[in-house]
Amino acid sequence: MRKSIISLVMLLFAAVAVSAQSTKAEPAAPSIVPLPTEMNVTGDVFVLTNDTRIVTEFDEKEIKFVKNALNEIMVEVFGRELKSASKVKPGDGKYILIKKDAAKKCGNEGYTLEINKNGINITAKSAAGAFYAVQTLRQIVPVQAYETPIDLQTLNLPTLKINDNPHFAYRGFMLDCSRHFWSVETIKEMIDILALHKMNRFHWHLTEDQGWRIEIKKYPLLTEIGSKREQTTTGHNVGMDGIPYGGYYSQKDIKEIVKYAQERFITIVPEIEIPGHSLGALSAYPWLGCRGEKGNYKTWSNWGVAPEIVCAGKESSFQFWYDVLEEVLELFPSEYIHIGGDESPRDEWKVCELCQQRIKDNNLKDEAELQSYVTNRIEKFLNERGRKLIGWDEILEGGVSKNATIMSWRGSEGGIKAAKSGNMAIMTPNGHCYFDYYQTTDRKDEHEGIGGYVPLRKVYALNPYEGLNPSEQRYIMGVQANLWTEYIPTPMQLQYQVLPRLGALAEIGWTNPSPENKNVDEFITRAKELSRYYYVFGYNCAKHFFEDGVQEGW
Repeated sequence: MRKSIISLVMLLFAAVAVSAQSTKAEPAAPSIVPLPTEMNVTGDVFVLTNDTRIVTEFDEKEIKFVKNALNEIMVEVFGRELKSASKVKPGDGKYILIKKDAAKKCGNEGYTLEINKNGINITAKSAAGAFYAVQTLRQIVPVQAYETPIDLQTLNLPTLKINDNPHFAYRGFMLDCSRHFWSVETIKEMIDILALHKMNRFHWHLTEDQGWRIEIKKYPLLTEIGSKREQTTTGHNVGMDGIPYGGYYSQKDIKEIVKYAQERFITIVPEIEIPGHSLGALSAYPWLGCRGEKGNYKTWSNWGVAPEIVCAGKESSFQFWYDVLEEVLELFPSEYIHIGGDESPRDEWKVCELCQQRIKDNNLKDEAELQSYVTNRIEKFLNERGRKLIGWDEILEGGVSKNATIMSWRGSEGGIKAAKSGNMAIMTPNGHCYFDYYQTTDRKDEHEGIGGYVPLRKVYALNPYEGLNPSEQRYIMGVQANLWTEYIPTPMQLQYQVLPRLGALAEIGWTNPSPENKNVDEFITRAKELSRYYYVFGYNCAKHFFEDGVQEGW
């Protein structure tokens, strides 16, 4: 099947095959996503061979994973890794040199990539910057080279110079693993996809009404009971499938995935929902709820938001959250910890004597301020341990500290409000960044979804600075795409929802996102080229590229 798809792609694009012998043909200018800050193609060629040597000026431990990424390309092209050398010898025209930015011209994640007739020069301040240069090189290598049998001996690369630096420090993607549980291998594959697009944050949604997915040793019932649901709704809550469903990540699994991400310069930001979306926890430990042991809590089989919530009037609830977060902090070195805070149903608090007493004792106005009381205590706990809190934009409703970071999902309004108030914000408005939404109005080519409509052009149209003056724009940390998985049961469907839209979001995050600097038609041309790489790398991509005519949204 994959072979036939690749053949179709090759036919549609009328690609010129790479010659294993020719060194005279001049390669075309590469098509790169996200677009580099500055690129100048000089019109000559460098002949890459399997005798080319890798030379580094970085500490070997520091640069190890950059070399691994570079050799992944070489194995795909030549069938073997390149050998290393201690230095570039005079007159040696076959080298890839990775050197430190002595002139300090590159930013923390920036790089310079220069290809001349003698070799490839990568200059970076950090190993992360060098890694991103390798990801750019991955797209400079013609896609046909990845399809050619591994006995390829030489490969022509265009001579050029790229100066590149990301616009935003936070370039994220969120994956919901509670509605549908994803294997360790699927998570790793998604991390590889993020790395290809120079994304640097993987927001991991781990707890929910529909399932608790992270092992907490102090509370074993969270996974023994809270990770399982009796059955799952079919379609838009129209029936039940009658099939038990579950799954969770052991702490060993999490350490493995965190390490895998670190090797690709991606930080994992875990999300533990506080105080709502907690039916998975309540099913395991009913004493957490306002109704207590008589609550008859069960992990939810429906989609949507369960009406139950953890009781904010009990000190035992706070101790539970502290205990859970202690183990989370041990597993995840991320500076930021996400506590959710969205869609927290407060009706049970209104009739709970303990919650009402908490409101009275702390001179709070209402249940919205009670949630802010919870958020502030959790934030204090995290700050005392050197971490920072992120929450969805609902945490603004009852007031929030200046140190909290707001993730704006209900449009951009929450992010705008946060920035104007001096809080850092991450823009992920559902109208641009929700990848569980449909990609086309022609539903015959789409699997059943949650609804909504976010075609590629809509993603690319995101302006994270909209509504903000220059002094307020500095509070926008970056952008993020979100993938909720109620209607995404398989890894193939997961990739279909993500690609190629992730390329558009990646370019917003990496390249200057101002509308006057973007050309959507030019981007789509590059995205079509990038889709060819998706297929040869074995990734499933939305099919709109390969159909005749213009699809809605294109």
